Amino acid sequence: MAKHWVATRPGGLDVFSFEDHDVPAPGAGEVTIEVRAAGMNPADAKHVARGGPEDFPRPIGYEVAGVVTAVGPDTEIASGPVATGDEVLAFRISGGWATAVTVPAGDVFAKPASLSFGEAANLLLAGSTAAEMLHVTGVREGETVLVHGASGAVGVSVLQQAAMLEATVVGTASERSSGMVRRFGGTPVAYGDGLEQRVRDFAPDGVAAALDCVGTDEAVDVSLALVADRERVVTIAAADRARREGFRAIAGAMPASQAFRDAVRADLVRLAGEGRLVVPVARTFPLGDAVEATELLMSGHPGGKLVLEP
Repeated sequence: MAKHWVATRPGGLDVFSFEDHDVPAPGAGEVTIEVRAAGMNPADAKHVARGGPEDFPRPIGYEVAGVVTAVGPDTEIASGPVATGDEVLAFRISGGWATAVTVPAGDVFAKPASLSFGEAANLLLAGSTAAEMLHVTGVREGETVLVHGASGAVGVSVLQQAAMLEATVVGTASERSSGMVRRFGGTPVAYGDGLEQRVRDFAPDGVAAALDCVGTDEAVDVSLALVADRERVVTIAAADRARREGFRAIAGAMPASQAFRDAVRADLVRLAGEGRLVVPVARTFPLGDAVEATELLMSGHPGGKLVLEP
């Protein structure tokens, strides 16, 4: 019998339940994956806190890596033909915190051999969110951009993808996380009183765009003070202020064509396989310890990506 984590009702970690479940056989356009690693993202916990009684129980987890154990008829995955025994990663799926899942094949990609299962399982949510932030703000070669929360998962992916665009990043982070920002090519700036002036000192010619991964009032205020064009300010954590004040808010859903989304994800998988896009993994937990792992994740100081292993 397979097992998976579900939220039994709206709420916090107290509603998480580790339960037996039957994994359906794959139909046309589906594959079944034996999960070797499940990725962890703040969205996993935040999104199950909302909804009405009809939305529960709700399976938890948006991305996994593992081995294909069954393939539906006339089915290929996003990256091409697939067979049982193939190593893959999948995003954006439902119920990834599990020992096995049956998922749409269009959300599945061949796992590069150079990536561990834990790295692969944590690649695409942060990576595609970072790609979308850079895309909607139109970051270009030679520009300087401000990234709030540059040492977090999305921020680290932004740093690397911005470097590929040959843009310069000034990234806010705590003093203890400044090394992570430097590691991936950014100039760290400590947040706190005087942040706007510190950014101006590091970027005397100004910043072309601001990408907010933390949602604090400080991050938004400084972004709006430094970037004149509000179309070039984007947040993934301050949607209410964005609606009120006329700048961009996204939720990592890549609001474009399916072909565009697939191309972005395929490119991220390729870059990671080539070693050009790194996924720093801080710690691995047994799947049964998902609540403890989530507590660390939501503390804001995990030090890198967290992995659940069945």
